[in-house]
Amino acid sequence: MEEKTELSRQQKKSQETKEKIFQAAKRILQKKGYEELSIKNICEEAGVSNGSFYHHFKTKDDLLSYYIEDQPTINPDLLETPKDVEGAKQGIIGVYMNYVKYCRELGVEFISGYYDTKNQALNAAERSERPYPIVTVQCYVEKAVRAGVIRLNVSIKEFTTDIRMIVIGNVFEWCVRSGKVDFEGNMSRLLGKYLDSTLCPGDGGTEE
Repeated sequence: MEEKTELSRQQKKSQETKEKIFQAAKRILQKKGYEELSIKNICEEAGVSNGSFYHHFKTKDDLLSYYIEDQPTINPDLLETPKDVEGAKQGIIGVYMNYVKYCRELGVEFISGYYDTKNQALNAAERSERPYPIVTVQCYVEKAVRAGVIRLNVSIKEFTTDIRMIVIGNVFEWCVRSGKVDFEGNMSRLLGKYLDSTLCPGDGGTEE
């Protein structure tokens, strides 16, 4: 019992340190922008050592990615297989409405700093793992295709790449306009138009 309590304390302390580092990075992004977001400046602002930073994060972009990807998740296995194309469309849009909500929670200043062209965490070619929402969507779509509910008229790679670009474009517009756009409406509308052009009725069931 004591061992479990001690482990819990360590986990709590680790989470507190992570949060302290994140809040420091967020303040720097809000006041000075991405150019000033160095590990040295983050550590000074947070009052932690470089060693403490590297214990929790590999790079500053890893720090930002952690908070982008550590959003409330939707396990693809828990998403019910859609009954038809419209159901699949709404399921996919729902995943990104969840993402929009999380972006709002982090704030436009933070997201503006994260969506910087110098942030290689956004470069799918440089990442070992892609951001959570598109992974969820890919698993969801593949499950619906196997069930014969839908089929794609493009490859799954092209499909996920197009969606990722639509989402990044919408987030960028929200940031450029300092949050003064219909974030939810634009995201839903543009994703909906793309999905209408790529999702087709399936053959009724191919899942083994």
